[in-house]
Amino acid sequence: MKSKNTLSNALRNGDYKTKLSMIIMGFGCMARKQIVKGIGILLIEIGFIYFLASSGIHNLMMLPSLGWRKQEEVWNEAKGIYEYTKGDMSILILLYGVATILLIVAFILFWMLQLKHAYKLQLLEEEGKNIPTLKQDFKSLLDKNLHVTLMSLPMLGILIFNIVPLLFMISMAFTNYSKENDHLILFDWVGLKNFARVLSLNGNIGRQFWHVAGWTIIWAILATFLNYFLGMILALIINRKGTHFKAFWRFCFVISIAVPQFVSLLIMRTLLQPQGAVNAILKTSGLINSPLPFMTDAMWARVTIIIINLWIGIPYTMLQVTGILQNIPSDLYEAAKIDGAGPVVIFFKITLPYMLFVTTPYLITTFTGNINNFNVIYLLTGGGPTYVGDTAGQSDLLITWLYKLTVDNKYYNIGAVIGILSFILLSIVSLVTYRNSQSYKNEEAFK
Repeated sequence: MKSKNTLSNALRNGDYKTKLSMIIMGFGCMARKQIVKGIGILLIEIGFIYFLASSGIHNLMMLPSLGWRKQEEVWNEAKGIYEYTKGDMSILILLYGVATILLIVAFILFWMLQLKHAYKLQLLEEEGKNIPTLKQDFKSLLDKNLHVTLMSLPMLGILIFNIVPLLFMISMAFTNYSKENDHLILFDWVGLKNFARVLSLNGNIGRQFWHVAGWTIIWAILATFLNYFLGMILALIINRKGTHFKAFWRFCFVISIAVPQFVSLLIMRTLLQPQGAVNAILKTSGLINSPLPFMTDAMWARVTIIIINLWIGIPYTMLQVTGILQNIPSDLYEAAKIDGAGPVVIFFKITLPYMLFVTTPYLITTFTGNINNFNVIYLLTGGGPTYVGDTAGQSDLLITWLYKLTVDNKYYNIGAVIGILSFILLSIVSLVTYRNSQSYKNEEAFK
């Protein structure tokens, strides 16, 4: 049965007290003896109107142009010095504009909620029921409306620290905010021009993007599935009946997890330098005449990164898989052995399908994490050793290239585009993979 308390019913069937709440917010509450709540709602409306009059409308009017007044040097004859006039800062105009739009949207939602609440009080009055007092309303916040109490602060935090910065970054992708042509203080809207630059195969930025995007996908696939399958094989070897000292072997691999990742990566980077310990030992042993280019050759660097990532990632997979392996019904293995199935057939027909059924969400999470694996790339190679353009290195991922574009090179608009495209890529891959997996199609049980 549909609820009577809807916005359309409030607009259509509300009495004068309810409809007057459309203009004087909180009037419906005050007219039905919820004075304190009504005054609070009215004060929010007054505060919003004051904000629009004082700065909100100005923020919206400046948003289309993002400012045009430059800082100028003016001679002050009275003081005998040069003074600088205050110019516009496009970055603040954009931020205030985005925040103002979100505040307007939030106020509209609040307006709708208070109107529905006024209509709810009207229905209670028409049905002869008591209107809740302020004390009862407070009690409900600790009882049936406890979710409102617990979720209000987190939702506010998400709005301020996630939604506003996200929309601000997205908006930046449609501007020319960068060091190019000195647009770090005053910049303008450029529409989809930045997306065209990034996706083009002809320009410098476009060539770098496709090169980095291609390597990012290759890296994510290799890093995810090599860790997964090798970690699974390691777990199977340790868990087999013939393996002795299982706890000891697990302990050996867990030690690598206990060491902070950035420490392991920096140690590996030092060991694999041309004059590092590994090359020194190999040269002393007479196995090589010149240092191996672990970090100085592009292909060597990529292979080195993948191998070091295995050292870091396999123990995590082993621990994840160990618990799942112990939950596979033993009668499945016994039935397979009776039918004459060997270890390879059992692995591909029982173990692997069961593992994929259970761990598909984990695989998707790992794949996403590898695409955004900033630490491994930046701490080992810094994106190098050689560059495919003026900003991107041969081993850069999209996330490390984005860092270089923004922090090192001040291409904030291009960085915003890269962030948006990375999000779209990850969303499509994650959703398509999950929706086509047995974990989604058959949540009831493994067959």
